[in-house]
Amino acid sequence: MRRRLVAVMIPVLVAVLSGCLLTATGCAKKKEAQVPAFKLAWSEYPSWSVFGVASELGLINGEEGKQGALETKWGVDIVLELLEYDPCISKYSSKSCDAVCVTNIDIMAPAGTRKSVAIMPTSTSVGADACLVLKSAIEPPEDSKDKEALKKAVVQLRKYPVYGLAKSVSEYAFDRNLELLGEDPKKYKFTDQPPNTAAQAMASRKKGHNAIMVWNPFVLSVERENKDAVRLFDSSTIPEEIIDMVVVAQDSLDREKGKEFACCVIDCYYEMNRRIWGSDSKEADKILVKLGEKFSKLGLEDMKRCVKETRFYKNPDEGLKLFKGKKLPGTMKIVSRFCKDKEMIKTDVSYGFGTTDKASDAQLRFDPSYIEAVKEKGKD
Repeated sequence: MRRRLVAVMIPVLVAVLSGCLLTATGCAKKKEAQVPAFKLAWSEYPSWSVFGVASELGLINGEEGKQGALETKWGVDIVLELLEYDPCISKYSSKSCDAVCVTNIDIMAPAGTRKSVAIMPTSTSVGADACLVLKSAIEPPEDSKDKEALKKAVVQLRKYPVYGLAKSVSEYAFDRNLELLGEDPKKYKFTDQPPNTAAQAMASRKKGHNAIMVWNPFVLSVERENKDAVRLFDSSTIPEEIIDMVVVAQDSLDREKGKEFACCVIDCYYEMNRRIWGSDSKEADKILVKLGEKFSKLGLEDMKRCVKETRFYKNPDEGLKLFKGKKLPGTMKIVSRFCKDKEMIKTDVSYGFGTTDKASDAQLRFDPSYIEAVKEKGKD
C-alpha cells in the first residue's frame, strides 16, 4: 500500500514541482522585463531634438518597453513624447510625465506646484532670439556695437508695437536688451502674438508689422524672405541667461532608478554631442541634417547657423561650469523678477543650487550631481 502510494505521489510531486519551477522562471523573466519606465516630454529645438535623433540611432529607444544601448547600461526605460512646447509644460505640471525639456524661465511656474530639479543645461541662446525691424521704418545703427547709436535706433521702437509672444523668452530677451541700454521696457508696446504669425506677417510685408521679437527658425525665415528686415538686437547680449535645460520632478527622482534615469538622459545627450562636435565631420553633418529634419525641416547650412546661435553645453565640464558657477544665482534673480512682474508666477518660487539641505528645500533646484555621476562613470 505504501509503495503504491509513493508511486502515485511521485508523478504528482513532479508535476507540482515542475509547475512551481516554471512559475518561478516566469516570474523571474517578468521581473527582469519590468525595467522602470520614465517619460521625457520634449519639443523641437536644436538641443532637445538631440533626444529624438538619439532614438533613431539606437542610443535610446523612445518606445515604452524597449531599450537602447544606454538604457540597458543604466537599467531604465526612457519613453520619449514629442509635443509642442506649451503642451510639454502642461503635461509636466499635471504630473503626466517625469521630465521635460524647458527653459529656466518657463520652468518657474510649474516648479511652484511640483518640486523640480534641473539636472543639466543643454544650450543657451546667443542670438537665437532676435528683434527684427524694417529698415524702412527704423534706421538701424551702422555698427551694432555702437551703444549710443543703437540706443537712438531703439528709441524709435516706441512708435510701433513690437509683436511677439508675451510672457515668454522673447519678451524676456526684449526687456533685458532695453535694460542694458538704460531703457524702461514699460515705455515700449510689446504686443502679444504667436511667433509664427508675427514672422509670417513681416516676411510677407504685412502693413503695420515694423518690429517683431521671435526666435529661430522664425528669425532665419524672415531674414531670408524680407531683405528689408534686419536685426536691431538679439540674445547674444545676454549669454547664459536664457538656458535650455532638462528638468526632472523630484517625485520621479525619488522613484526606483530615478537617479539612473537622470544619468541616462545626461549620458545620451553628451554622447550625441561627442558625435556632433567630434573629429568626424561627415557624421556631424549627418546628425545636423537629422536635427534639422525635426527642427522645422531646416537644411544643413541653416542648422550650422542655428547651433552657433543656440550654443550647446557640449560636455560635462561645460555643464558643470554653468551649474556651479557664480553667474547662475544672479541670472535666476533676474528671471524670478521678470516672471513675477509679468505675472507668470503669483508668488515667489524658491530656487537653490547644489545638494545642500537648504538647496534641497527649494522648489527649483539646479543640481550638478547627476552630471558629475555620469562624468565619473565615464572614467570606468
